[in-house]
Amino acid sequence: MKEAIHSKAQALNDYLIQTRRHLHAHPELSFEEQETMEYVCSQLSEMGIPFEKGIAGTGIVGYIRGNDAERSCIALRADMDALPIHEQNEVPYKSTNEGVMHACGHDVHTTCLLGAARILNDIKQEFSGTVKLIFQPGEEQSPGGASLMIKAGVLENPRPSAIIGLHVFPELPAGTVAFRPGQYMASADEIHITIKGKGGHAALPHKTIDPITIAANLIVSLQQIVSRRCNPLTPTVLTFGKISGGMVTNVIPETVEILGTMRTFDEPWRKEALELLKKVCEDTCAAWGATAEVHFPDGYPSLYNDPELHDMVKAEAINYLGAEKVGDLDMRMTAEDFSFYSHEIPGCFYRLGTNKDNQEFTFPVHHARFDIDESALITGAGLMAWTAYQYLNK
Repeated sequence: MKEAIHSKAQALNDYLIQTRRHLHAHPELSFEEQETMEYVCSQLSEMGIPFEKGIAGTGIVGYIRGNDAERSCIALRADMDALPIHEQNEVPYKSTNEGVMHACGHDVHTTCLLGAARILNDIKQEFSGTVKLIFQPGEEQSPGGASLMIKAGVLENPRPSAIIGLHVFPELPAGTVAFRPGQYMASADEIHITIKGKGGHAALPHKTIDPITIAANLIVSLQQIVSRRCNPLTPTVLTFGKISGGMVTNVIPETVEILGTMRTFDEPWRKEALELLKKVCEDTCAAWGATAEVHFPDGYPSLYNDPELHDMVKAEAINYLGAEKVGDLDMRMTAEDFSFYSHEIPGCFYRLGTNKDNQEFTFPVHHARFDIDESALITGAGLMAWTAYQYLNK
């Protein structure tokens, strides 16, 4: 069966390229994936795969039922949304939606899952159980499409015993994949702070409550949560990416806005750190006669790869691709909403190499010139199909 899946994946090359280029040329922002949803549904309909659409807005769930469909279930997941980036690639499939781009490879993920679906649907008489195909919206935007899909019941009826997802990785060449067991990606929480003081003339600071000076003190104080309250063995990042306040040189403003992010791998510490951050903000501002409004939108938990499932998927990747094509990953402080699934059921999230001989297509994700060696699509679709087939038959 391995050679059959290899052959089927190779035979899908033109389909995969056409599909990926269509999706790349028609990107849509998080939770706005209406055309993408309809396109994916049209592909599933053409394959004769039953599905439900409109889940959490624009999500889709398809079902490939093999022999004894109730015996077991595995879920395969892809995300569909794009980023608010002006594409700088001059290619025939360049984004036609100005200011929106598939710069994180979700067009690749969706294409690989559609390719895997074609293969698995062709061989469904050769395995027992059900493959649940999850095409989700809004990975790039809080609260994360995965969390909304879960609330809508995507992990029920039937409940998968495992879920697998992949992500493009321009640091590795096409044809390769890489894995990491246990903690892999960090949690991510947005931080929104508004300091409210008392504005006035810059030459009369004693008659004001200067939120800019308070903001400067506050940022320094907040960094000490990481350096002095966090266990040094717990990776944690606290970064502020925006400070906004005032308009001219001689006016002290009423308010200052600070935006940032916090990342870690320890869920109890994550909760404690956010509580500390809020308290430091409120107490520091109060000490100077100001007030603080602190808001944390619902963030993403850390991503945990189930060790047993990881071992199985990595072993099958070696079986399918060869040991020289399978590598290991370091922990990352970036985040992914696949993490929501990994806290509900055993999950394995791995990386798909997408550059060409480490020479071309090396721009990182979220870059306006991100692109891929499209031969990676064959690897992505074939390995996903092979892994699901092996999982259900074991």
